[in-house]
Amino acid sequence: MPLNAIIIDDEERARNTLSSLLLSYCPGINIVEACSNVPDGVIAINKHKPNVVFLDIEMPEYNGFELLNFFRDIDFEIIFVTAYNEHALKAFEVSAIDYVLKPVDIDKLKSAVEKAEKKLTGFDMQVRLDILKESFKTEQFNKIALPVADGLLFVETSEISYLEADGAYTEVWLRNGSKIVVSKKLKFFEEVLDKRANFFRSHRSYIVNINFIKKYNKSDNALTLDNGKTIIISRDRKSDFEQQLKDNKLTVGL
Repeated sequence: MPLNAIIIDDEERARNTLSSLLLSYCPGINIVEACSNVPDGVIAINKHKPNVVFLDIEMPEYNGFELLNFFRDIDFEIIFVTAYNEHALKAFEVSAIDYVLKPVDIDKLKSAVEKAEKKLTGFDMQVRLDILKESFKTEQFNKIALPVADGLLFVETSEISYLEADGAYTEVWLRNGSKIVVSKKLKFFEEVLDKRANFFRSHRSYIVNINFIKKYNKSDNALTLDNGKTIIISRDRKSDFEQQLKDNKLTVGL
């Protein structure tokens, strides 16, 4: 059964292009209306009760985020269609909300639609949106959405002790000793966390939260964490690590 969709974008060309691509490459999508502004989009959503909304962010009068304030409960999936910058893309990643960059890439569009189809229970959309809006507002994020077998697990970044590579997977270890296995490579987390001053890629297999370091052994190039875990620092990363400690004002006479 096709999914009913609404497109909201102030640019007519963008609406027409997206409509054409969805019609040609996403047969599971049925476009019920395309709107040029947020007020018309709100009316269309209330009228059609869509499964999916393709939403631009930057629009006159009201932006895409402000549309969400018109609804008490978000019971539809959202795919943002945006030309935003690198920080914005990380915000989408950590909130597990799908996006497609302009100009629209067909494969990325198909992937976003397929993921939206799997999430159509409306599963914690509000939580994901809250994380996304916080990330845009502060250019930081306090939570990250981790994909697990039965959905998403929202974790405070301050609770992450370290991350360890496991092939195509990453083991995320928390303060309480629990482990979450995520089907993303460590490189993904390195890119997402690179602006967080307390996380450091010490080795090709590890990212460590420096707030959990108990001891730094310079001669052995090793870190001991509060939980007793030993993490190696690559020789070529040693000076960067010591500089990050200085930048965080965590050293005396190093």
